[in-house]
Amino acid sequence: MTAATDKAAKIILMGFDVDGVLTDGTLYFSSQGDEIKAFSSLDGHGLKMLQRAGVEVAIISGRSSRALELRAGNLGIEELHMGVADKRALLMQLAAQRGMDLSQAGYMGDDVVDLPILRACGFSATAADGHREVLARVDYVATRGGGRGAVREVCDLIIRAQGKWDAAMAEYLS
Repeated sequence: MTAATDKAAKIILMGFDVDGVLTDGTLYFSSQGDEIKAFSSLDGHGLKMLQRAGVEVAIISGRSSRALELRAGNLGIEELHMGVADKRALLMQLAAQRGMDLSQAGYMGDDVVDLPILRACGFSATAADGHREVLARVDYVATRGGGRGAVREVCDLIIRAQGKWDAAMAEYLS
């Protein structure tokens, strides 16, 4: 196993950034000022599979968006935190509430504002098109871009690292 896989095997809480991770980072606004986001269904199903494999999913974003509220609800993600200025402190709070060590928590972010949380958690990841400072400092760099399958790749990695892949695939292959 690689160091990233070893770390991923311990994860029981995995957090994800939004812009540049769950989306490609492009911000769309309607003429009425409504924010529009495009999410990958591939990533969404990966998040559902990760939850079914027993890993709690949290979304921790510096921005707030009604579109994100709807997407998180659609995916059954209860730990949605928007408008968060200090993501690291929030992750520490979530870990403390669960009586877990930060080595059991992971995060996927893409920009330098994510470095404090990425450096504090037990498993860190980014999309292939993450900022170069992030690419150089995470445990795992996905081969795909943000909003284009990077989240799914990380979800699959965690499920495989925890030895749960065959069980996760059983319902699709039977």
